[in-house]
Amino acid sequence: MQHFLKISLLALLCSAAAHAQDTRYISDSQFIPVRSGAGNEFRIVHRGIPSGTRLTVNRESEDGTWAEITTDGGTTGWVRAQYLMATAPAKNQVDAAVARAAQLAEQNASLTEELNTLKQVRGELESSVDSADTTLQAVTEELAQLKQISGRSLELDAENRRLVEDAENLRAQADMLSAENQRLQENLRSSAFLDGALAVLLGVVITLVAPRLWPKRRRNDGWA
Repeated sequence: MQHFLKISLLALLCSAAAHAQDTRYISDSQFIPVRSGAGNEFRIVHRGIPSGTRLTVNRESEDGTWAEITTDGGTTGWVRAQYLMATAPAKNQVDAAVARAAQLAEQNASLTEELNTLKQVRGELESSVDSADTTLQAVTEELAQLKQISGRSLELDAENRRLVEDAENLRAQADMLSAENQRLQENLRSSAFLDGALAVLLGVVITLVAPRLWPKRRRNDGWA
């Protein structure tokens, strides 16, 4: 039971501490002095915190008149609670809004410039696409022509091979005819030689035999 009470008490203290340490802002007053304690009799540890300063409230005095604060810069002390407000002053909000507007305007200008660049790039890409389409069409036409030329080349190659074969056949036939012609010429030369020899032999025979075939004439010498 005591352990449970201790835990409950600790939870309440933590909750109170968390509730006490909240974020506040110095109101529109010009400068708020920071004192070492919760009262005007305490010495001033900081001459004045300017309006709009963001700070953390650690705790408040029993009557709620004073609040112990800590600035983001590390200054700690007591200020009158009446000068604290839960939201940033209007001036700070306006300044923040102006700064935000300037930031947005700068971002808008940057985005506009980027958009113009993208439009330019898009135009260049469209031109590149058109050029690529034209080139592709030209290449397609050239490829079709090459196919036609290639087909014709194959036909010419086949025709050329046929002509080469025909030429080889004709050359072989010409060689055969030349050999046959040479053989015939040799035969003619042999036949002419034989004919000449036979003619000569016939002439010799006629010369030798013919006188013997004719009867000899008697001599008419007058003594008969």
